[in-house]
Amino acid sequence: MTHAMLKGSNIPLEAAAVRAVLRWTPGQGSPSVDASALLLGADSRVRSDEDFVFYNQPRHPSGKVWRVGQRRVTEGTAVHVTDTVQADLAGLEAAVDRVLLVASADDVPFEQVRELRILLYDASPAAAAGEPLAYFDITPQTGAETALICGELYRRGEGWKFRALGEGYSNGLKGLASDFGIAVDESEAAPEPTRDASHTAAQGPAQGGPGAPAPGTAGVPGAAGVPETSEHPTHPQHPQPQPQPHVHAPYPAAPPAPVTAPGPAYGYPPEPPRYPAPQPSYGYPQPAPAQPPAAPQPAYGYPHPVAPPPVPDPNFRLPPQGPQFLPR
Repeated sequence: MTHAMLKGSNIPLEAAAVRAVLRWTPGQGSPSVDASALLLGADSRVRSDEDFVFYNQPRHPSGKVWRVGQRRVTEGTAVHVTDTVQADLAGLEAAVDRVLLVASADDVPFEQVRELRILLYDASPAAAAGEPLAYFDITPQTGAETALICGELYRRGEGWKFRALGEGYSNGLKGLASDFGIAVDESEAAPEPTRDASHTAAQGPAQGGPGAPAPGTAGVPGAAGVPETSEHPTHPQHPQPQPQPHVHAPYPAAPPAPVTAPGPAYGYPPEPPRYPAPQPSYGYPQPAPAQPPAAPQPAYGYPHPVAPPPVPDPNFRLPPQGPQFLPR
């Protein structure tokens, strides 16, 4: 009878050996899932790094827990991929209290893994191949998990049980393993910064130290400490401009003042002009005489003043008349 398990449920195991199979459906964007196992003591920690069975260490030194590897299986029209861990429960040392069954996805979140399931089979030599003892469909809580504890095999008295867990880690298999005592060395030696040949030749040895070049010879080919030739040619040394003494420029002189004719002394009449004003040439139009100012005109709408009648001149006489004007 196959048990369909829920998260947190457990079943007793009568099998002396079991095979835990992780199964998922491949697809575009779906990562490859790796199965691994951690052998824990009564303190819920590994005894050493050898208690970690995974793709880089697929077999425990005792030979009782090992990783079978991935396979592609077909069930009807469905295609699945599996990865398997097998454990000889009867042969495990008494110091091993639990075996964690773990899935990891190479730092890819499990929300991209479709139809993840763990199936538990009886792997005893006398057991016939057939239906699984139990299965558990694993649903990540957030989807951002990159490692999952799918279930655990644990001792209960003289026997063993299996519990469905589905607990996730967002920091991958390394974060999960370090929580149970695996020493994960994250430190990496930082590479020494490289320097090109031109930079090294330009700097030269430290001032005053052994091998320092003589004054004025730093960076010159053929001088002490500077090779004449190199595999990587350096840039030519450009002469540096010598500092010039600073000379204060004089302030610019003020522009000369325009020469003006001296004015008359105070209280004296102005000096008459030495030359008469030029007269216009003969035949050119003469300047018009100045016109007297026009009489003011009355405002618009007011009565105009009446001019008095002309008075005849008593001394007026007609000029002499010609014969053509004499009466006949």
